[in-house]
Amino acid sequence: MKYKIILLAAVATLFAACSGNEKPVDLTGQKKAATNPYQTGTVAEKALSSYTRLPGQLKPFNEVNLFPKVNGFVKNLYVDRGSIVKKGQLLVTLEAPEMESQLQAANSRYLQAQENAVASKEKYQRLNQAAAEPGSVSPLDIDNALSRMKADEAMANSEKSNVEAVKTMKGYLQIYAPFDGMIVQRNISPGALVSPGKSTDQPMLILQDISKLRLEVYVPEDYVDKVDLSKSVTFTFNALPGQPQTAKISRSANELSTLHQEAIEIDVTNKSNMLKPGMYAEVQVPMLSGAKSLLVPNSAIVRSTEHKYVIAVNNGKTSFVDVKEGLASHDSTEIFGMLKPGEKIILQANDEIKQSEDIH
Repeated sequence: MKYKIILLAAVATLFAACSGNEKPVDLTGQKKAATNPYQTGTVAEKALSSYTRLPGQLKPFNEVNLFPKVNGFVKNLYVDRGSIVKKGQLLVTLEAPEMESQLQAANSRYLQAQENAVASKEKYQRLNQAAAEPGSVSPLDIDNALSRMKADEAMANSEKSNVEAVKTMKGYLQIYAPFDGMIVQRNISPGALVSPGKSTDQPMLILQDISKLRLEVYVPEDYVDKVDLSKSVTFTFNALPGQPQTAKISRSANELSTLHQEAIEIDVTNKSNMLKPGMYAEVQVPMLSGAKSLLVPNSAIVRSTEHKYVIAVNNGKTSFVDVKEGLASHDSTEIFGMLKPGEKIILQANDEIKQSEDIH
């Protein structure tokens, strides 16, 4: 009985100890080392891909906005949107009644001036014949007749030129196609009053040459000197997936736009008329071999309204380095700036990190 009481007391003491508030004692005696709150990495240098992907857009090879050269009313309209036209084809006929009156008046003045010139010439010829007999005609009369004849001939030529000018203006009442193409926009109807306009005004017709198109691609400034113009480009139109095409770069602008990009053009034939101006394409522009670029993770770039920068770590302190972005993939971005390959940077950068902050 005595032994049973001692056993029960020992079990009770054990349960009391397990149910207490005391925590287990760490018998290892080891402390966790302090960790760096910022994960760091290095700037990688890799060779550029053999090509770069850039967006492109189709433009008509030739395009013109047709405006009238003179005021008039639309008499006849021979084309509509979608009409295929040939060079020299009559598109629109205008009418201007006042121009017909101007032509008649110009013709009348020309006929009058011509009659005066003929009369002056005949008078001079008669005086010249009469002068064959000495003393019959004074030299002064002959000189005056000669001057009058030349003046009347000059007036007749002037009136003739005026008639031709009015005829030319009347010819502007007929609008012809300057090249083969398609009418893509029509903004007039018969009876409409039209007048010469500025480039910002609405044209009568818009004509485009779509038998051959220009694929326009803008190359960023940082890649201008790396494009291999001797190789063909490959492009696929968004509207025609799975149908890649190849062609040579036809021309380049040789200047940078306001966005610091250079325009290049690829001529694309449109035999089946499946391609339309305005279509977008993904263009693989070949790059020169051996060109290298600096790459950092996408998360290492801090983008603010003022600038874009990467946070470098030098001697345990942070330093902001302004960069420009190049090509980007799903996990890394090409950068341009005052960085070197292998330089230490913060991988998960943000604008809360301060300049010259200690990194341990």
